[in-house]
Amino acid sequence: MPRFRPLFAACMLFLSAHANAATPRETVAQVADTIEQDYFDPQRAAAIATMLRTDAASGRYDRYANPQDLATALTTRLKAEDRHFNVRWSDAPPAQRPGPGPGPDLARTNFGIRRAEVLPGNVGYLDLRYFADIDFDDPRDPARQAIDAALQVLGHADALLIDLRDNGGGSPAMVGYLASAFVAPGADIYNTFHSRRGTMSEAPPTAHPAPRTQLPLYVLTSGRTGSAAEAFAYTLKNAKRATVVGEASSGAANPGRPFPLDDGFSVFVSTGSPVSPITKGNWEGSGVQPDVAVASADALRRAQQLALARLVAAGGDTAARWSLEALATEPPAQAQSAIGALVGPYGAVAIEAAGDGLQLRQGRRPPLRLQPLAADLYFVEGDPTRRVQFERTPAGEAAALELRWADGNIARHVRE
Repeated sequence: MPRFRPLFAACMLFLSAHANAATPRETVAQVADTIEQDYFDPQRAAAIATMLRTDAASGRYDRYANPQDLATALTTRLKAEDRHFNVRWSDAPPAQRPGPGPGPDLARTNFGIRRAEVLPGNVGYLDLRYFADIDFDDPRDPARQAIDAALQVLGHADALLIDLRDNGGGSPAMVGYLASAFVAPGADIYNTFHSRRGTMSEAPPTAHPAPRTQLPLYVLTSGRTGSAAEAFAYTLKNAKRATVVGEASSGAANPGRPFPLDDGFSVFVSTGSPVSPITKGNWEGSGVQPDVAVASADALRRAQQLALARLVAAGGDTAARWSLEALATEPPAQAQSAIGALVGPYGAVAIEAAGDGLQLRQGRRPPLRLQPLAADLYFVEGDPTRRVQFERTPAGEAAALELRWADGNIARHVRE
């Protein structure tokens, strides 16, 4: 029996702590009152509040003694009305409860910028995990400096992929500013948010100073892409400025904020709703539909193919063509005996077996894994602008190899 005393004591402490807490019906009443007072659409707000009160009066929520379970049940019920509704409970002191954004120290998460790099074929890639707020009155605002720095890194890319597959939203300020980096100044593409207090445009007070209006642009989305991230994709898609690749987004269009309630509860209520000047609507419920539908896990590869194909069609260089061929070609089936015949020393370089494939080693340099492109033709894994072409004798024995670069350089090595 003694071993059950700690568990019993914990249960008693939990029950004692919540003995004077509000009943589920009282909490639901607070949620309903807040929605009725602050939801952007007064008519719908009254209908949603009435629905909640009716559900509570019928005893629908009486069984939820655990406040977390009550919060989950209310969130599930309200999501059908607006994707942004969210009821939360926390036993932390009010000052320590999570806020509406991604966290207080945005600098430690680099203002949502996870990666900014140039992929093979000179295709830029920006992995953005949330849209940080920008204070346009501050010329040295750190979030604006961060996104400007990322765009500068990608400033000479021939095409750009913006990955929003794991982006749940953020601030309209960043949405407008980043969109302005790809459209003409003054373009009428930005959403207008309608609320009980009036309207607000997503157009940035200060636009990006050097927009690239002709840059091929691809936006990657998934079912996790939400809110402000959807606004960015929706705006550029309907402005015919970007191709959306991936899966339909989550369908949470209406922004808002959390409202604190009693006993550790809070409810996120949409206080505004966006309207596009192009579609005269938004993406609430339906999500942003992709122009090219693929599984989200395959969206990056597909977007790379689309970008490279466009560059090649426009007269792109050898690097773009080789990069496209590496992405578009299914690796040919090769017999192990044929692969093994290529292993051996070739002057300053050596070809080695590596698992079921090959790698190239040169002195003390790290080995380069080789991927097959065609019979006796390989490219360097991660860098399709570097190729290895093998030569064979009439008898089928490996005689030499050529290291080829997309810039036209070739180095030939004879097998020893």
